[in-house]
Amino acid sequence: MSWESSAEYYRLLNRGVRDRLGGQHSARTLMLSVDFAAVARAQHDGHWGTLADMLAADARALEAGGAGMLLLCTNTMHQVADRIGEAVSAPLLHIADPTADAALAAGHRRLGLIGTGFTMERPFYRDRLAARGLEVIVPDVDDRTTVHRVIYDELVQGRFLDASRAAYRGVLARLAARGADAVVLGCTEIGLLVSEGDSPVPLLDTARLHAEAGVDWLVGSRP
Repeated sequence: MSWESSAEYYRLLNRGVRDRLGGQHSARTLMLSVDFAAVARAQHDGHWGTLADMLAADARALEAGGAGMLLLCTNTMHQVADRIGEAVSAPLLHIADPTADAALAAGHRRLGLIGTGFTMERPFYRDRLAARGLEVIVPDVDDRTTVHRVIYDELVQGRFLDASRAAYRGVLARLAARGADAVVLGCTEIGLLVSEGDSPVPLLDTARLHAEAGVDWLVGSRP
């Protein structure tokens, strides 16, 4: 939800539309970017209701501006996706759904999940995947602490360090050793740090998969 991953979404959406339609085509989008410092503070203080109200108001503003489909470009804040969806009539494309679709299409059944501590430890995300018949495992507590710290102290601030990439490689390897046949990059900034070459098993980059589903809608909704 930082501008680092928001910028990546903007690139993926526009590139995807251009690749589908060719020539000078690009994505017709509205973007509402938040002050992530305020969001992160409220997350760590447990003020999820406040965040739900804020994002519901943002969703209404986008719908009033003409948005016909909403993408919440963060995994963690899908903790309050139902509250946001109830605030608007436009559909909210849940980030876990194209992720589950990709996993099942590739034949994956046991997924490792890395992301913020909230995403790894709370049930809202794991349960969404489990409802599709996917088994989800998360790193041990030390690895969860490392993954969470790197996201908030580095990635959302545009810092992509070799030492942190090495640490994530270790986390990915340990999930694979526990039987994960793919790993979900369950934070939209993580794909800016690691890629397929850093993992012994396939990676499911939620930002890329979410954006691709957005492109499907954009192209399909054109007159």
